[in-house]
Amino acid sequence: MANKFLELLATNAHVVADGGMGTMLFASGLQRGASPELLNVEQPEIVHRIHAGYIEAGAQIILTNTFGGSRLRLAGHKLADRAAELNQAAAAVALEAASAADHPVVVAGSIGPSGALLEPYGDLAFDDAVAAFAEQAGALARGGVDVLWIETMADLEEVRAAVEACRNAAPDLPIVATMTFDTGGRTMMGVTPERALTTLKGLGATAIGANCGKGPEEIEGVIAQMHAADPTAVLVAKANAGIPHMVNGEAVYDATPAVMGVYADHVRELGARIIGACCGSTPAHVRAIADALTSA
Repeated sequence: MANKFLELLATNAHVVADGGMGTMLFASGLQRGASPELLNVEQPEIVHRIHAGYIEAGAQIILTNTFGGSRLRLAGHKLADRAAELNQAAAAVALEAASAADHPVVVAGSIGPSGALLEPYGDLAFDDAVAAFAEQAGALARGGVDVLWIETMADLEEVRAAVEACRNAAPDLPIVATMTFDTGGRTMMGVTPERALTTLKGLGATAIGANCGKGPEEIEGVIAQMHAADPTAVLVAKANAGIPHMVNGEAVYDATPAVMGVYADHVRELGARIIGACCGSTPAHVRAIADALTSA
């Protein structure tokens, strides 16, 4: 059976991805310290509304509300034993929103970092990370996602663990992997864009890139370096909406939709094919990205 994500890449020169999920959840009333993933079963209408807003703005890829959905992250909310349930529910909510769209929409199963450091830098064993990610990937696959989307990673070993888990749990699904280069052009663990590209492509990721970080300018530099290293790679750019500033105890991001539209133009010219946004972004930012790519 044909895969919707691969079909989308084959039929579009550039693809619009969604924006920040956490940003929109907090705007919808999620309390600090609460589990975003629990909303997939307790208030799925909120998650559905966010997906629908991004789709209406022009998103062709939406990411499930499962960034912290591994049992390792859910343990902090005493929800580790509900990992499979919460991930599968998230996929169902996203698929319902995608099925109501007036254009083809791919559902990507979001897999974020474990929240722990792998050995030898921390206490998390590689095999334990694989097991946790495999549980999450398997639930997302059973829920019907089109692609598994590993994101916001800093450590290549953790990416290896996540990719191995995805291969074990859902060997037929394509994999996207993005890292965060927020430390002088490298990830927190010192990984350069070129090394990330080479390693992730060697692991068999269909698309590779960067997300989150310190805003559009940083992502533009990463995409330029990755494209120079391998012009054939399918690159993903999902920048934060600028740099956050604290206002009354809340993070406020400084990039307007117009700024993100300019960013979309820039990263497209630099070689990115999948372009969206991350923290601080809203459907208005994604609409500006979609408009910029449509008029290119």
